[in-house]
Amino acid sequence: MPKKPKHKIEVCFSPHDFDLFKTEFELIVVIDALRATSAICAAFQNGIKSLIPVSTIEEAMVYKEKGYLVGAERNGQLVEGFDFGNSPYSYLNPKLKGETVVLSTTNGTKSINIAKQSENATVVIGSFLNLDHLSTWLSKQDKNILCLCSGWKDKFNLEDTICAGAITTQLLETGKFYSDEDSSVAAKYLFLSAKDNIFGYLKSSSHRRRLKKLNLNNDIKYCLNPNTAPVIPILKGDEIVELKDF
Repeated sequence: MPKKPKHKIEVCFSPHDFDLFKTEFELIVVIDALRATSAICAAFQNGIKSLIPVSTIEEAMVYKEKGYLVGAERNGQLVEGFDFGNSPYSYLNPKLKGETVVLSTTNGTKSINIAKQSENATVVIGSFLNLDHLSTWLSKQDKNILCLCSGWKDKFNLEDTICAGAITTQLLETGKFYSDEDSSVAAKYLFLSAKDNIFGYLKSSSHRRRLKKLNLNNDIKYCLNPNTAPVIPILKGDEIVELKDF
């Protein structure tokens, strides 16, 4: 009988359930595919120095008053008074190269800061944009890994779960990891059902419909285009930086 792999890869559907998982994992992948973690990957692909994720508009405003470049989004829209929202296109601006950017979003930055509360866990950023690059790095880590889906206001969503399923599938295929949770099985099979046309599969998803109403269809297409930003954003203290030379 084959020996069971040493480490596991599991999926948590939303931050609401994170307390049920947080003590078991040394590495947490935060996913907010539409759009925060995609924007973060785009930003590092564009050469920003670092990004500070904050959970509240009040925190974001404090940084704004200190002179930082600050993005803020709520309910899919730019918050008035800030430099940009969380469209990945905003972070492709050449003027951001070498800069430290602050970001606050409805779901993604909240999830990053929730993940940070897990003692001794490494937190990295996942999206479709860095899918293969991240999965290759994850496969080399001798750790239990949790994909934390940001969801929508603590509720399940399809796009984050499909992205988590893609990561889970790649790691299971290495033979180095196993999954026990039904959430991981569900994420894997959702990905396998959607992989040939993720954009089409998500046509009726709640957040895609929400963003489409805001005329953000180009953002959706960008965020669902795999492997366009081969970067690994990693949380170091209160800042996200790019992991290099691994």
